[in-house]
Amino acid sequence: MATNMKLNFVLFALSFMFNTANADSLVDGSFEKGKAISITCGACHGADGNSINPLWPNLANQHASYSVQQLTAFRDGKRMDSLMSAMVMSLSDQDIKDLSVYFENLPSSIKDIADPTTFDLGQKLYRGGNKESGVAACMACHGPAGKGNPAALYPALNGQGAMYTAKQLNDYATGTRVSIGPVQIMRDVAKKLTAEEIQAVSSYIQGLH
Repeated sequence: MATNMKLNFVLFALSFMFNTANADSLVDGSFEKGKAISITCGACHGADGNSINPLWPNLANQHASYSVQQLTAFRDGKRMDSLMSAMVMSLSDQDIKDLSVYFENLPSSIKDIADPTTFDLGQKLYRGGNKESGVAACMACHGPAGKGNPAALYPALNGQGAMYTAKQLNDYATGTRVSIGPVQIMRDVAKKLTAEEIQAVSSYIQGLH
């Protein structure tokens, strides 16, 4: 009987841990169910959500609300990428929520540093923007430490790979990528950045931990 009581306590503790892992999340999803369907995601984004390819984003510790928005956009054709669209086309709304909550609760383990030769320019742009060209400070939306704002659907940027971030800024600038919704803040910012500025601010973001 004592053994059964101990087993029940362990099962209760595990259940409590998984059910409260996303206690502060804005998304109603299951960590366990998300983990069960995340295997294919790991091929590109790493088994623990930390990408092994600098051109693919890290998903670990990303706000579930933002991930839900983006995965849904890929599935519904509002954001285009042949690989991602194929991967998520069969996911239900609940599958997407579960995946998003799973990755939100994984720790970011990549600790890449910023390029010291572009650090000052990157920091200036991130924290203060460029008044002469009308570029707003990145921290206005994404916060001083790059943690974003889940309620406003502003993603966490801290520690994101510089190559991936630079590609996204260039895609926004050219119109290859557009924001979900009528307000195109990222396009308006990115199109005012020079190539040098994109590289510098992307590198600076990579070093935010």
